[in-house]
Amino acid sequence: MGTTEAGTRPDTYALGRTPQEYERLRAQARMWEVATGRLLDQIGLAPGATCLDAGCGPGETMRLMAHRVGPAGRVTGIDADASLAAMTQAMLHDAGHVQCTVLAQEISPAEPVPGGPYDLVYARLLLFHLPERVAVLRRLWEAVAPGGHLVVQDYDLTSANVLSAPDSVLELVRVLHGAFGAVGCDVQAGLRLPQLLADAGIGVADGTDVAGRVEPFGVGRVMLEQTYRSVLPAAFAHGITTPAQSDAMLADLDRDAIRLADAPMLWPLLIGAWKRRQE
Repeated sequence: MGTTEAGTRPDTYALGRTPQEYERLRAQARMWEVATGRLLDQIGLAPGATCLDAGCGPGETMRLMAHRVGPAGRVTGIDADASLAAMTQAMLHDAGHVQCTVLAQEISPAEPVPGGPYDLVYARLLLFHLPERVAVLRRLWEAVAPGGHLVVQDYDLTSANVLSAPDSVLELVRVLHGAFGAVGCDVQAGLRLPQLLADAGIGVADGTDVAGRVEPFGVGRVMLEQTYRSVLPAAFAHGITTPAQSDAMLADLDRDAIRLADAPMLWPLLIGAWKRRQE
């Protein structure tokens, strides 16, 4: 299951930038809405707060923030995809969340995060894509106001599987891991979050959270296949698979999804960590 909504350079982003991919990202974000909302409530995000969503993608988490901070608050999103950033801001404003602003730019270890400090700096499925993830974490931490929080959620992609997985699923997972790895992603970024916080000099996390999702393979295969199709250009470019191999695997996947429709499928674990900056 691919990751997200990332403010990353194009050469480090394995997923597509298409309308179909934007809809997949939106659907994925909604699947994790409860898990993310739980962390926003855990840190006590309150009316009037200022928030940053780093790598905001389609803006689903910005919407959650806007509901909590209200019209007196401020929610800023950053995403490297200028087209998606414009669509996200328009969507949020159309929904009445005029306290939201989306900036089209990269999250860079070389430059401070714009617009800070913030009461909440949040990133979901961002570090996964970034080779300089420790340096980016330092920049995110710098943007946290005294008394504010840094909250990060990321995937452990290695946990995604189907019980007694058929060869088609094993091949799909192999290609996903290979394509992400080829462009410098860390498929276990979520599991590494506490260590990344320590490496960035932020310290021990105040808390961690692990969210999972299990559904029948006949249902979950849709997200698996959509993610697979999104990474195919990168997989072809890096020799991870070929068009002929891909077509054969997808045909097998169709048959297996019917034959094993009720087999339990585990999504990637979404792992969160948070830290409060002392006042």
